[in-house]
Amino acid sequence: MSTTPPCGDFRYTVRACCQTSALAEEFADWLRGGHLADVVAAGALDAELLRLDDSASSPAITLEVRYRFTDRAAFEAYERDHAPRLREEGRHRFPAERGIVFTRSTATVVG
Repeated sequence: MSTTPPCGDFRYTVRACCQTSALAEEFADWLRGGHLADVVAAGALDAELLRLDDSASSPAITLEVRYRFTDRAAFEAYERDHAPRLREEGRHRFPAERGIVFTRSTATVVG
């Protein structure tokens, strides 16, 4: 029996830890207002925005965006050709001084 990897076997995740609920809502509005669509237009298959449950026990709120790419090569093309501009826009609107900390990770789907 042969198996083929699912379409969209590469993931890119961005976490944003926001120090206030107002900042988290502003960031989520910005994402929903066009940034998610911009990343999809730049190569992602789709995107989803989540508020992590552990945010309920902390004054900080963690939002997570999960982007799905067809493969690592598609993600690398996104990083090379589009990510610098899109990340700069985010850093300009949401600098660390405003109380938001970003972390990024990538993963390959293995099952």
